[in-house]
Amino acid sequence: MHSYRLLTASGLVFRDDREALAHIGDTLVKAGVCRESYPAALREREAAYPTGILLEDHCVAIPHCDASHAREPAIYLIRPRYPVPFRQADDDACVNAELIIALVVTQPQAQLSLLRTLFGQLQLPAFIDSLLTVPEQELAACFRRHILTPAA
Repeated sequence: MHSYRLLTASGLVFRDDREALAHIGDTLVKAGVCRESYPAALREREAAYPTGILLEDHCVAIPHCDASHAREPAIYLIRPRYPVPFRQADDDACVNAELIIALVVTQPQAQLSLLRTLFGQLQLPAFIDSLLTVPEQELAACFRRHILTPAA
């Protein structure tokens, strides 16, 4: 699978998805991962196509936008201190995301492949539990092992 730069954060506090998206946009632009156009594109994409997902035991959000706003492929994993309300992807309801997985891709086909793998793993309660409980310094390695390492 494509090589992604992994960034992580834990314990951040956001009142809502707007604050979370603003943080994601600012962080990824400052890190050189995204172009200056990324924060606005991310907000617009989330408004039109919400990314909150209700899983069996948890909720996640997977914000992303068009590859034209990316400089390099990256994934920003955020475990907020408190769940963050995001509009649900397939409903008008809100879900309280315990994990935010911001995807930055440079090739649209890579995004589809990554999303397929990610959705498959998110159906496994043990995977999401591990992402929510491993120490922050192990979060990137845990994600890489389950999502980005090709199956043998």
